[in-house]
Amino acid sequence: MASAEPTRNQLRVGRLVKAHGLKGALKLELYTDDPDGRFVPGAVFTLQVPAASPWHGKTVTVREFRWMNTHPVVFFEDIDDRDGAESLVRAILWIDQDDAAPAEDDAWFDHQLVGLDVVREGVTVGRVVRVDHFPAQDLLIVRPSGGDADAEILVPFVKAIVPEVDLAAGRVIVTPPAGLFEELPAEPDDETAADVAAED
Repeated sequence: MASAEPTRNQLRVGRLVKAHGLKGALKLELYTDDPDGRFVPGAVFTLQVPAASPWHGKTVTVREFRWMNTHPVVFFEDIDDRDGAESLVRAILWIDQDDAAPAEDDAWFDHQLVGLDVVREGVTVGRVVRVDHFPAQDLLIVRPSGGDADAEILVPFVKAIVPEVDLAAGRVIVTPPAGLFEELPAEPDDETAADVAAED
């Protein structure tokens, strides 16, 4: 298996969540709208795994993809038993994606997002400086406007908080919860509240 690392011109398409059966199958969490087109026999994926993993820097090749009770399941070449499958659990799968290829819905390369202005209610509040990928979700790392040059705000890259990515306009629209981009006012403690009540 060839040595490889995810690059900025690759797209994350799935995560291996658990071994299935005894013949090397793995259940998938999908990050693609076209799993049947992505997971065709012969498709090669770069693995994102911890540095200590024996799979670090390697790729896997699809042998078979199927649906079992509505769950997507994949078999890889050279993974023939449950022990082999268990060694890949929690790995994130990346695939080469040509910039000219049709984009998937709600899927962007990291380099397309880095540098975009972050806009809330028509006001630019920061700029995306990188994208961090985690099994549960991705995070946009935002450098806030007019603040500490080393400050970073971690914005969950989910539809509820980042409803729009406008590459043409060079911005992402955010609707963050209170406190994400600013300090929440401190609530008075019990003694302060009691003093205020006494003064009244």
